[in-house]
Amino acid sequence: MTERSFKILSPCGILGYGFPQESFEAGMADLPDAIVVDAGSTDAGPHKLGANTAIVSRQACKKDLEYMLTAGFQNKIPVIIGSAGGSGGKAHVNWTMDIVDEIVRERKLTPLKIAIIWADIPKEVIRESMKCGKVSPLGETVKPLTEEILYETVGVVAQMGAEPIIEALKAGADLIVCGRAYDPSPFAAVGIYNGFDEALAYHLGKVLECGALSSEPGTTKDCMMGVLHEDHFEVYPTNSIRKCTTVSVAAHTFYEKDHPYILHGPGIILNLESCRFEDCGNGHVNVYGSKIQKTNPYRIKLEGARQVAYRTIVVAGVRDPILISKIDEVEALVRESVALQYQEIPPDSYEINFYNYGKNGVMGLLEPSKGISHELGILFEVVAKTQQVASAICSSVRSTFMHYGYEGRKSTAGNLAFPFAPSDIEFGAVYEFSVYHLMDTEDGCALFPIEYIERT
Repeated sequence: MTERSFKILSPCGILGYGFPQESFEAGMADLPDAIVVDAGSTDAGPHKLGANTAIVSRQACKKDLEYMLTAGFQNKIPVIIGSAGGSGGKAHVNWTMDIVDEIVRERKLTPLKIAIIWADIPKEVIRESMKCGKVSPLGETVKPLTEEILYETVGVVAQMGAEPIIEALKAGADLIVCGRAYDPSPFAAVGIYNGFDEALAYHLGKVLECGALSSEPGTTKDCMMGVLHEDHFEVYPTNSIRKCTTVSVAAHTFYEKDHPYILHGPGIILNLESCRFEDCGNGHVNVYGSKIQKTNPYRIKLEGARQVAYRTIVVAGVRDPILISKIDEVEALVRESVALQYQEIPPDSYEINFYNYGKNGVMGLLEPSKGISHELGILFEVVAKTQQVASAICSSVRSTFMHYGYEGRKSTAGNLAFPFAPSDIEFGAVYEFSVYHLMDTEDGCALFPIEYIERT
């Protein structure tokens, strides 16, 4: 009796990141049973969610999606998109669907059954859960959710698990466009639906959701194949210049987790303590021993953003060794000078920040190295309640700094070199994660309605 297996092609780490056409074609020649791609991330912060903008360009998304939809249609295999548009809210899903419909028309990919799984959570549902004590902060640094914070939040999405995606597969959807999804869920769902072990399916999803990042050399811009077997899963890149190793796959298992082998998801806890990674040669790795347990109650992660300020920035360079040696002192004096210039503006209503790249620009006070570069790249940032105030203060910071005198200076020329004109850049609205909480729910499908669309 031949052992059953199921192949999932992951084209790239995020839809729109791109992949070599040859890698995708090699993956399709390997006859996958499904094409699944993650399209979302909170790595870029709350702005995309709060401003209802996509994480990649429309052109980039369409380029990737055209390959995927055409291949899925021609080979009669499902295509699944997780966290559509980056943040998975209604605006992001609609943005993605506009691209999908354009491709379907241009490529004549009909008939096509599409399932849209919405992940927007009504505020009234959250309020009722708050009253019942069913909403809790995700981590010690997150503040309890209040009615005021929820009111100021633009909108809230929740990370779906595999359950609603499985329902869409049961309904015969050819294309599933998910709102915000737990990254491994779309990969896990297609495996679970086809009768494979849930722990293996989720663990495989964890490896595949970043494309070929778990290979060597690793990248999110290339294709990876995952194969579910009865007692293990197998992964390998479809590009011959890459290979999976036990170390590369195990290392990715640790990716983005606060615990070495425990991974929390919607309604589940994945335990990878007993995993075994086996090199099969030819860049293939087998993984055994993944375990899973269900949580009670079933909890989903809520994500929401609110606008808190406006930002204006300036990018400049410094090469004078005397100024570099006194940079912290001069920046402090510039702050004082600007505060005196704008005494009518309350000092707690704006913030002036300097990021000195070449001197602790990345790690700040945590930087262990005390060496200083012969030149510094300085990012001036002013955050204020209005764009007008942010720009006014930033202009003053720039002009004050540009000719600020300091001991040892040999001339009165400008202290700063500007790579761009105009130098002051209005960034626009600033958002913060106002909702980053866990909420108890009835089950994995209760808050994720599915809409079916027929394209004929």
